[in-house]
Amino acid sequence: MFLSTFEKQLDAKRRIVVPQEYRAALSGPADGVFVFPSIRSDCIEGGGQALFDRYGAMADELEFGDELRDSIERNVFGEMQKLSFDTAGRITLPEALCEQYGISDWVAVVGLRDRFEIWERDAYRAQRAADREKARAGLAEMRVQQRAARLSGNAR
Repeated sequence: MFLSTFEKQLDAKRRIVVPQEYRAALSGPADGVFVFPSIRSDCIEGGGQALFDRYGAMADELEFGDELRDSIERNVFGEMQKLSFDTAGRITLPEALCEQYGISDWVAVVGLRDRFEIWERDAYRAQRAADREKARAGLAEMRVQQRAARLSGNAR
């Protein structure tokens, strides 16, 4: 499981040390991680064999030839790269992905249970603030709905 957020500085070769906690969470035959441009956010998404399998299963739920399936497969598998760990536990981020997301110096590596994201640090800080507000508002709305459901259940 990928948890926590780590700020890391890229070296001159675009390498970062993958947190030990993340390396321990990886399962499968690959000695490294899979990365690709995130579909939902302006960042790099990554994970191990379990994430690879999860996206495959999601695509397989759609009929062969379905436009959504094709889009998912192109954007995930067509753009995916396998990055191996070096002896120091580092990966080298692909130049094209770094350019796409403005990553040149500091990154935030964000654990999201079965996957992680790599963001340009300042972009992540802005996203984190927006997410906090969205989570607060969404949680408040959920509580209102739950109270209403309880009250309507008690009225019977």
